[in-house]
Amino acid sequence: MQTNLVERYANTPDGREAEDILRKCVHCGFCTATCPTYQLLGDELDGPRGRIYQIKEVLEGATPTASMQTHLDRCLTCRSCETTCPSGVDYGRLADIGRKIVEDEVGRSWMQTVIRQALIVVIPNRKLFSFLMRLGQIFRPIMPAPIRRKIPQKQTAGLWPVRKHSRQMLVLEACAQPSATPNVNAAAARVLDRLGVQLIAAKEAGCCGAVAHHLSDHDRSFDAIKRNIDAWWPLVEQGAEAIVITASGCGVMVKEYGHLLADDPLYAEKAKRISALTRDISEVLSNEDLGGLKVRGAKTLAFHSPCTLQHGQQLSGLTERVLRELGFDLKPVADSHLCCGSAGTYSILQPDLSKRLLKNKVRALEATGAPTIATANVGCQLHLSTGASTPVKHWIELVDEVTG
Repeated sequence: MQTNLVERYANTPDGREAEDILRKCVHCGFCTATCPTYQLLGDELDGPRGRIYQIKEVLEGATPTASMQTHLDRCLTCRSCETTCPSGVDYGRLADIGRKIVEDEVGRSWMQTVIRQALIVVIPNRKLFSFLMRLGQIFRPIMPAPIRRKIPQKQTAGLWPVRKHSRQMLVLEACAQPSATPNVNAAAARVLDRLGVQLIAAKEAGCCGAVAHHLSDHDRSFDAIKRNIDAWWPLVEQGAEAIVITASGCGVMVKEYGHLLADDPLYAEKAKRISALTRDISEVLSNEDLGGLKVRGAKTLAFHSPCTLQHGQQLSGLTERVLRELGFDLKPVADSHLCCGSAGTYSILQPDLSKRLLKNKVRALEATGAPTIATANVGCQLHLSTGASTPVKHWIELVDEVTG
């Protein structure tokens, strides 16, 4: 694609990156075939090709409009289009750049601003989010059904292993997961303990920065990234083998730290090292000898592969391979490449589209007849639970159950 960026963008790091991405796009349209919002709405401007064209127009001098902002807002950033694209267009990064420019130029209504700022402030604050979650769980029984479905029942984490091993890995505690699905990291720690690996949580680490970043508050996102790097760095220097992520949404973000801070003189090298060490829990287990695990009662599952796992991290099929190796029977799921509609804060900011995607996904998962739905991301797990009658669990919890 030919480009002619205006001077105000052409000589900036984001502008140069955007131009490189745009020039890879040949407008073939393959991406529209796997775009969830294009399939729902049938509007070219609500597909990757149309959004790329709108971003290109802005970078070439067109005035950003509220209509452009709406079409960009409707994007899930599921990155299914990246998996499909034969030219290797990094659409996710282009969308981040385009959204930020449009956000700065167009602005928001006061109501939209309040909602988005509340999400940026509340979700990454682990203590505040935990307090509000507990409050919601206390009053859950008397709340209206639509609200009650969105509040997960209180869960407990099993015991965290206390044995020490010569092999050590770090784990991201994150923000929502410790209160919403607290057993997930504990289950990962128990499974790794059986494999001779000690999992350590650096308490100073927190939100991966994805919430603020995808809502175009890049400064707050970078602050979160640097805090995590500072929390992990001493343990990395002491020999931690990896940074284990059990929420695939956080995983794709942490793996991009090196790119996001590439121009930061103080953090560029550290961020690059952190990204290189980051592993989804499926990557960790796939490189271990699982033959020594005692497996009892492996179940039949319908596995929902989060977009951040199969498209963002390009790990399609890896978790499924680990589960099958451990004896689980995985039923094929129709349209498994499509998003469930969770997509971080999308289910809050775009509830109508999110519900339509959720309905389609739950229908496909439950059509398998499997008694359990497994997934790999806290957002997907909570979102699917609001629409499914079948129990939804993180897959590492199921592995813990059958190997404990």
